[in-house]
Amino acid sequence: RMNAIPSDAATIILLRPCPDATVGEIEVLMVLRNRKSHFVPGYFVFPGGVLDPEDYEPGIERFIRGINREQAARVLHDMADPRKAIGAWVAAIRETFEETGVLIAERKDGSPVSIETTKERERFGRYRSALIRRGCTFTQMLEAENIVLSVDPLHYFSHLITPEPLPRRYDVRFFAAAAPKGQSVAHDGIELTGHIWLRPSAALEDYERGRMGMVLPQLMTLAEISRFKTVGEVLAFAKQRDVSATLTRIRRIDGRDVEVMPDGTPFRKRPPVYP
Repeated sequence: RMNAIPSDAATIILLRPCPDATVGEIEVLMVLRNRKSHFVPGYFVFPGGVLDPEDYEPGIERFIRGINREQAARVLHDMADPRKAIGAWVAAIRETFEETGVLIAERKDGSPVSIETTKERERFGRYRSALIRRGCTFTQMLEAENIVLSVDPLHYFSHLITPEPLPRRYDVRFFAAAAPKGQSVAHDGIELTGHIWLRPSAALEDYERGRMGMVLPQLMTLAEISRFKTVGEVLAFAKQRDVSATLTRIRRIDGRDVEVMPDGTPFRKRPPVYP
């Protein structure tokens, strides 16, 4: 049978220093997918989702600072349709806002958007529910608020493709970013039913002990990030990194489905949990 063509998607690995300064490590935001979801239900992931045609529509550039269409296509040079490349940054920011309420954007004068006061929280909360129920578009919100998306805080980190022959496949661009100040996380309660800030090493330990469900892209990312002590180190690493796509395979080994890395390393203890 035909293999499903992967949908373009984007996700943000949101990072912050541990609130307890004595720990001297970083935390990453993990969000819990609804158990009724079609894709990885009840699993912890990073916020993100599929690109919408509106994310790369003509004229979207006027809402973006820090990258244009040509530059985006150069960075994501392996995207089948180069016109869609800029949509990866937009989708990553839009989906993160819809799912967590965190908005990586700035005012026209370059100051970051804050959502601190009760008034701001209520106002952006209304936009968020309108976006989720398709009552308004992301650009309508940006226009009304007179704000632009700042892509400089986003650093292209990795590129992972869901293996064949799964029925739902995603071609996902991962961006790393420092959590913006003056904003707090509130999961949407629809697609996501929980969220947690965790040290990458603690998240991996929770996974190993069966306390936290995760899929391979999250595990690989957390293992990479766990080597760094500061948010700055992760972003500096991402800046100089040459990103190429990672496509795992699903192989039958000893009568079990096993996800296998491109270099042939099998993840025996990690059965593929895709539906």
